[in-house]
Amino acid sequence: MSATVYVPRDASARSVGADDVAEALAAHAAARGVELRIVRNGSRGMLWLEPLIEVATDAGRIAYGPVGVDDVPSLFAAGFLAGGDHPLRHGATESIPYFAKQQRLTFARVGLIDPVSLADYEAHGGLRGLRAALALEPAQIVEAILASGLRGRGGAAFPTGIKWKTVLDTAADQKYVVCNADEGDSGTFSDRMVMEGDPLVLVEGMIIAGLATGATQGYIYLRSEYPDAAVALDQAIAAARAAGVLGPDVLGSGRRFELEVRIGAGSYVCGEETALLESLEGKRGIVRYRPPVPAVAGLFGKPTALNNVVTLASVPIILDRGAAYYRDFGAGRSRGTLAFQLAGNIARGGLVELAFGVTLRELLYEYGGGSASGRPIRAVQVGGPLGAFVPASDFDLPLDYEAFVAKGAIVGHGGIVVFDDTVDMAKMARYALEFCAIESCGKCTPCRIGSTRGVEVIDRLLAGDRPRLQLAVLRDLCDTMEHASLCALGGMTPYPVRSALEHFPADFGITAAAHGGH
Repeated sequence: MSATVYVPRDASARSVGADDVAEALAAHAAARGVELRIVRNGSRGMLWLEPLIEVATDAGRIAYGPVGVDDVPSLFAAGFLAGGDHPLRHGATESIPYFAKQQRLTFARVGLIDPVSLADYEAHGGLRGLRAALALEPAQIVEAILASGLRGRGGAAFPTGIKWKTVLDTAADQKYVVCNADEGDSGTFSDRMVMEGDPLVLVEGMIIAGLATGATQGYIYLRSEYPDAAVALDQAIAAARAAGVLGPDVLGSGRRFELEVRIGAGSYVCGEETALLESLEGKRGIVRYRPPVPAVAGLFGKPTALNNVVTLASVPIILDRGAAYYRDFGAGRSRGTLAFQLAGNIARGGLVELAFGVTLRELLYEYGGGSASGRPIRAVQVGGPLGAFVPASDFDLPLDYEAFVAKGAIVGHGGIVVFDDTVDMAKMARYALEFCAIESCGKCTPCRIGSTRGVEVIDRLLAGDRPRLQLAVLRDLCDTMEHASLCALGGMTPYPVRSALEHFPADFGITAAAHGGH
């Protein structure tokens, strides 16, 4: 008999033994005389079930997980290659409730295909967006992105079409497309999952960005901590180049676009777009003064379309299905979908792609299954280490850029880190300031010095040293950092500090009188 089994090559699955499971499956199949084809796919995003293996059957793909090496003999004995019953069997993968209720647009192929097979990519809708873009003028592509309502998925949520239009309208002898793949926020992994599970969609999105703006050279600035993504991207780029998708004659159109991966400097601040450009140019990663913005004078002083991974990976479906199709997902000014990432103290951690407007409560309980500890969830931090702490009383807040801003919070990259009722929120506020002090590029005083002084002020506050005075100084310091820092690292560090103070004053030993006094 012949069978096909899918075993993820995603870093999350590999970290819990997927490679060993793949070897064990191959060895047992050989010993039994079974012809077994093992496809190393991406992760489906149900991380608590990894390694999650899937078997292709007449009834569709059947999932088993989490599978360890010791489970392999019993799987064969149970006839799992034909979808046989087993304690680790979850039925059809796409019927698992966590997965079935999602709205997968950007992540439609992640976990479904061999990530670096161009044939597999095309068989599942790949390159249709690029072919549609090649039939349009640059301004028409930009208009489609504008009409879709796509906003940057890296944190700032700036309209992608406006950024691209600026690059298109700025005259220059050379333009660039740069992908910010320096995913460094705590609890975030959606960029990594795209790059490891469907890297060709990023390649396609970047080519379309080049067609839209007049750029002929692209760079993926990849964080150094993502070696698996680097391998997948290099393989995908090589496959695209060999097939004429990349190079001097994109799909026979006479249009040129080249692409390469550059490994980052291991610095959190290089996720800030201008520090990233400095690093990409071979210089120390420090923030630039603005204006000019990168869309006018970016890489090597040339107009640069700089977007993050999920933003660019969302582009092909817009060109393929149309702006209205994408815009119909979402709420308010937050259109389309976002890949929410559940991490921290959560029973079912993983990736959930849904339209904007879903509430935190739905994500935490319907998908996440509550805390891993079984204790009440006290707070979540949304949007990385610079995001505000959201208390349980606000869990019905819809995940929408404007709704969160109105509450002094951010959606950011969609990372959601969960804490149960044992968390000390004063320590979390202190950590935010300490993180900023460590990761600051040092260029501006409010960030460099303010974060260091902030740690000292919180330490004095927790020691009970004149709490009213320390609170007044801390609030003043947060105001200074927010309004005077050069970039979001210093400018947004006050978000977690203020939210912890506002919602959890008792953790700081603050009485009601002290909390209200200056």
